[in-house]
Amino acid sequence: MTGFLVSIFSYSILFYLNDWLTSHLAYGLGVNWIYLPAGLRLFLTLVFGLSGAVGIALASFMICYFGQFPPELTTCIGIGLISGFAPYLARIFVVSNVNVSPDLSNLSLPKLALCILIYALLSAGLHQWWFAVRGLDETGSFNHFLVMLLGDVLGTVLLVGLIKAGLDLLKRSQRA
Repeated sequence: MTGFLVSIFSYSILFYLNDWLTSHLAYGLGVNWIYLPAGLRLFLTLVFGLSGAVGIALASFMICYFGQFPPELTTCIGIGLISGFAPYLARIFVVSNVNVSPDLSNLSLPKLALCILIYALLSAGLHQWWFAVRGLDETGSFNHFLVMLLGDVLGTVLLVGLIKAGLDLLKRSQRA
């Protein structure tokens, strides 16, 4: 239950913060050149597993339904499911095929990079496929896929870097 609640609130807060910080970097509906919440999606599903995925899915559905997307139930349910379960599918794939332990104790930088790439490919591919199926304007093209892929990778790397820098600062302040 904790992972579910943490995922709902942290994803929602970071989504709106990212929207405020990077609104001028939007490429199209649901596509940004830098998307920090992508990193949080991956982090939450790596740490909390299924409860993180469900929390992200619910938060994403609500953001979609009450946000910039047309408030069409089927479209928003699909976007929510893809947002929550693309990183969860990446987690399953990485744990099963890349020798990452379920508790992430052996997660190295190369394995994390592979996880980020797998997640970004799944997320961008599934989102753009869904946007095309639902007939959303100015979405679903190969260019939208590439920009979303790049935005998810950049956002994830940036968020991981910010978390790492924050942890380093915390360690230094505890030593002093």
